[in-house]
Amino acid sequence: METTATNPITDPAYYRSLSDSMESWTPQAVLRWAVETYSPSLLMATAFGAEGCAILAMLSEIITDPAQVRLINLETGYQFQETLDLRERIREKYGIAVEYVRAEESVEAMEKRFGGSIYKTDPDTCCRIRKIEPLHKAAQGYNAWISAIRREQSHARKNAGIVEWDPKFNLVKINPLATWQKRDLWQYLLENEVPYNPLHDLGYPSIGCQPCTRSVNAGEDERAGRWDGFAKTECGLHTR
Repeated sequence: METTATNPITDPAYYRSLSDSMESWTPQAVLRWAVETYSPSLLMATAFGAEGCAILAMLSEIITDPAQVRLINLETGYQFQETLDLRERIREKYGIAVEYVRAEESVEAMEKRFGGSIYKTDPDTCCRIRKIEPLHKAAQGYNAWISAIRREQSHARKNAGIVEWDPKFNLVKINPLATWQKRDLWQYLLENEVPYNPLHDLGYPSIGCQPCTRSVNAGEDERAGRWDGFAKTECGLHTR
């Protein structure tokens, strides 16, 4: 099957068939296909989670020109210092510069407008302003984006295709790690000495914004530490 970056197909059934044909592919093979098919109209958004770091390490061996893939981090203004430091560790090891993309409104201006820290009362709105709207803006002019989600991570992600049409952002969405289990991820990270967030070693399997992330207890779902106290486990980037 073929598609073109200049005129992406939007039929979900097309991508289900394409995704099925890739079930046995390695993440590296998926990434090579993505670069060959969509570059330079290809975007990757990473929060520097363990999965994202693995993909960045793989891309460092695939891309020959930084212009082939635009690499961004949605810098919300609330990220852990460990996350910000990791961006520099990745750059130092792989020569990969991840661009910060920020909301037009500063954290200070947003909190003043809402009369305080909105993440305490309405985290969906906070995520929309700090993450979803900035990605919409960054994605303009692109045809595909790479995400680091795995099916095993949560109920909301269990049916993720390796390739799928993302109507929220009007992009082809590529999930090269969709089929990986947690053990596959950590085997790759450790064997290849990939830098990762030290908070993972302190009981934080999923790391988002500092005010909305806690460590998890034994037996809890790996996303149980996100938005504690709310019926929310996704920021909205990966929900339909």
